[in-house]
Amino acid sequence: MMRRRSTPWIHRNSRLLIGGIAILGALLTGYLTISKLSGGNVACPVSGCETVLSSQYATVFGQPLPLFGCLAYIAMAVFAFAPLAVAADHQKSLRRNLENNTWLLLLAGSTAMLVFSGYLMFLLAFQIKALCLYCLGSALFSASLFILTLIGRSWEDMGQIFFVTIVVGMVTLISTLGVYATANNPNPPSPSGTPITTTSSTAEIELAKYLKAKGVKMYGAFWCPHCHEQKEVFGKQAFSEINYVECADPKEPRRQLEVCQKAKIESYPTWEINGKLVEPGAKSLEELAKISGYKGSLKFQNKI
Repeated sequence: MMRRRSTPWIHRNSRLLIGGIAILGALLTGYLTISKLSGGNVACPVSGCETVLSSQYATVFGQPLPLFGCLAYIAMAVFAFAPLAVAADHQKSLRRNLENNTWLLLLAGSTAMLVFSGYLMFLLAFQIKALCLYCLGSALFSASLFILTLIGRSWEDMGQIFFVTIVVGMVTLISTLGVYATANNPNPPSPSGTPITTTSSTAEIELAKYLKAKGVKMYGAFWCPHCHEQKEVFGKQAFSEINYVECADPKEPRRQLEVCQKAKIESYPTWEINGKLVEPGAKSLEELAKISGYKGSLKFQNKI
């Protein structure tokens, strides 16, 4: 009597593992997305996290990069769990078709995420030159999803795996290089920065003059989107009163000037108030008024 070969443990549980990792990835990138959209800072034991998340590479099509990562993880979770929602006893054909199709989607999705994460790791190491634990965590999740997809089932056609991974990998890499073509352009944005488009009310101007009189400084970089956001909150007239310190070298934008190195500036924008550095990030005018002890009008017209 022949014994029926049992299904390997990894094949029985691969979808649960893939779905679980995808959910963790969605939570991580969702937290980063909310933090960036709300103008807040992320909790991180190393300074590199905010440096990376405030860099010119952290925004794609005007939206924070973690948003796209969150959507990708959600899609992977859906692909992993979709067949499990169909009863195998009553809808065998539907369940089988879902399993076959979603395995191909999982393979394509995990390949794209692996290639994109690999490119981001390259940027961290050779362009931004900063350590971001969230980025490393996401890259680890992407690699785990790819490996689990490969070993999570019995692939009958190995040529199919090779074809899908090569095609998706090449398309992802070419698309990524295209998206970041502007960020990688050797001709950086103008050292004068993006022009301020907002106007200032009397309240913004009075706060700016107060901060200038108290010796308050704002450290930033001309390529930093959050620095421009901070300038927009003040408005053109008021920001002209701010004691602004440019940290980016005009010739090498990613190199920090010595004045900011001595001040121990690790990310932008950073305010120095009463001789102390405030937690980096764009601040509302109400926050700056409170921290600096400003007692004037708080009827500001510009908001973050």
